Parts: sequence; structure tokens; C-alpha cells
Amino acid sequence: MKGQENPAEDALILLRSRIWDSTFVFTPFSDSPDSNYSKLKFMISSSVTEACNNSALLLGPRGSGKMAVLELVIRDLLAEHVDMISVIRLNGLLHSDDNCAVKEIARQLCVEHQLLFSKMASFDDNSQFMVAMLRECGLAHKTIIFVLDEFDFFTQGKQRLLYSLLDAMQSVTSQAVVIGVSCRLDADQLLEKRVRSRFSHRKLLFLPPSKEDLSRLFKHILSLPLDMSLPPDYAAEFNAKLHCLKHILADERFKEIINALLNADSTVENLLRFLFHAVCQMDLESGFLSLDNFRTAMSSIQRQPKMEYLQGFLVLMSDCSVLELYILVSEYKGIHEAYQTSDYYVRNVCLRAFEHLVQRELISFMDNRGNNQPIEFRAVKLLISSHELYQGLKSYRSCPAILRKLVDQ
Repeated sequence: MKGQENPAEDALILLRSRIWDSTFVFTPFSDSPDSNYSKLKFMISSSVTEACNNSALLLGPRGSGKMAVLELVIRDLLAEHVDMISVIRLNGLLHSDDNCAVKEIARQLCVEHQLLFSKMASFDDNSQFMVAMLRECGLAHKTIIFVLDEFDFFTQGKQRLLYSLLDAMQSVTSQAVVIGVSCRLDADQLLEKRVRSRFSHRKLLFLPPSKEDLSRLFKHILSLPLDMSLPPDYAAEFNAKLHCLKHILADERFKEIINALLNADSTVENLLRFLFHAVCQMDLESGFLSLDNFRTAMSSIQRQPKMEYLQGFLVLMSDCSVLELYILVSEYKGIHEAYQTSDYYVRNVCLRAFEHLVQRELISFMDNRGNNQPIEFRAVKLLISSHELYQGLKSYRSCPAILRKLVDQ
């Protein structure tokens, strides 16, 4: 078979599937009792076993793994407590309207318990049905988990859904858990007083991974298993080279790559995107990862929109941080006369290029007091650093040679 002839292809498929499997990625964090996985699982499992109500918020930036950890907890609890848990999922982007949200809850409850759903039911009818189902499930020792993704959108308006849901959970016969997921750290402050008084105020913060977590994540994702269809010799050699690579990760070159990655976006999602690009760069002939793979991955995921804007535009340069167009044109003319370059443009062309730079927000006007003045006499400032300018011109293949020479100087 082809996979047996070249095990690197099977290894590549395995690694890529691992990276995008969120439940696999966050599995190593489930061992620690201080992890959000353990705290969330303990809270929900106590509601299931002790027949009590709970509510909590999962807060953190997008891509930090809030929904991934929650889905991992729900998957494990469904396996441990068979026929004792029902899950209702809502999204604030779709169900922020109270009528729509309550109707969706009623629909999912009907599907879960094989009941007939009425599309013509009113908000009050669906609310009464939801309360009745909470009571019946509580008497049957069955917990309903309400997952409210984009929780901050549910706080808009009169918050009738949140009040009805949390108020129904005040009954001793109900047995439910409300989990809100939001990227806003002040999501609980958006609740009305009547809703906040019924909320348990439990919050789990999802912070960027530490260096120890990054090391565990690398090892968990990139190490090949020895008990699968891959040849044991190849898997052992791959893991051995990976351990050697981890020593390389400690040098300054790789630290610069990781620091640049984390400075731009320190979420787990961005790290997984970086690993995916690195794995895709793996040489199938050798079948092993190298430091060059990670270096290439970093350059491929770095977004540099300002450098892209520099390409295809006439670049007017000056050492001043605040300047005007006529100063640029004078300096441009002086450079042309000094080096006798063949690339020379008239004033009107420079004016149009100057306007393009303003439109692309590479430069901006110092203030709005001179709106009635001609654009060439208004002071502007540069919105990019000298390093960004240098990198943009360096990557522009059609950049004039004299411009490259001036930048290097």
C-alpha cells in the first residue's frame, strides 16, 4: 500500500487531523485539578449527582479554547452519566431575540424527548413549556445543560430569556446548569439587577498558555504513537528527532519565532494554526520535522497588510516624522539629480501617489484644521515604522535599485 511505502504521508495526515481536533488538543490539560476543565467538570457533575442548579461564565479572548473545553467536558459527562443529561445549545448571534431563543429551546427539548413541536406557540407558551420540562426532568433526575455561546448578545434588550431561565432554576424541583460563553470579561456586569441576583457569579478565565503548557502541547500533538498502523521504527525515530528538536527550540532563533508569534496573538487557536503550517511544510522524502519548517510557517502566517500596501505604490521617503508634500517632492528631485536615475515622475503624479498613501492609511494628516488648504501644504505623519518600510521595500521585487540602496543606508 502507498501508506506503507511512505509512512510520512500517514504521519502527516495524523498530525493534521490532531491539530484540528479540539477535544484531542485539550486532553492533556484535563489531568491538572487546577485546570478549567477540572473545575468546569466538577461543577457540572455535582449538579448531576447532587440534583442542584448551577450557572457559570466562561470568559476569554476568541480562540482561547472556551468552547473546546466545554465540549470536552460535556462529552466526558455524557459518557459517565448515560441518559442523565440533555444539552441545549444557543448562540447569541442567532438567538439574541428572546422570542426566537425560547422557541429554539422548546424545539430542542421536543427533539430530545421526542415530542411534537408547535411553530405557532407564543413566547408565554414556550416559556411555560420550558418550565414544565425543567420540572419533569428534575423529577426524573435528569440535568439540562444550557450552553449560551456569545453570551453578551443575550444581555441586550429586556433580558426576558435570562430572567425566565434563571428564575425557573430557583425551584427545588428543577435541575439545570446554565453556561455562558463570552469574549467580554465584563459580561456579568451587563446583566440587569433582577437577573444578576439569580446568577451564581461563577467565572472561569481562559488565559494564554504558559511556557510549560506550550511544551506539553507540542509534545502531545507532534509525538507519534507507537501502537498504531505506522511502522514502529519510523515512529520511534520521528519522536527521537522531535526530542532533539525540542532542544533546538531553546535556542535564540526559535525563541524569536515563538515570541513574535505570541506577541501578535497568544491564543491557542493561533498556536494551532502555526503548528498546522509547520506540519504541512514537512519534507515527505525525509519524513521528519525541522527547524526550517517552523521558520517557514511563521513567515506564512504573519499578516503584513501595510507592507502589501507599499507594493505597487510610489514611495516618497523622508527622514522627518512630520512633513508636507512639497518637502517630499523637493527631496525626491534632489535624489534624482544626485544619482541621475531614469525613474522620475512629474508633480501631478507625485500628488496622486500622495493621495493614495493617505487613502491606504500609510500616512495621515496631523489635524483637521487645514481642511480648506491644498493637500500638498498640509502636514502629515508616517503611520508605519522604519522597519516596516524596510521590510516592505525589500519584499517588493519591482522596487527601484536606488531606492533599495537608500533604504540600506
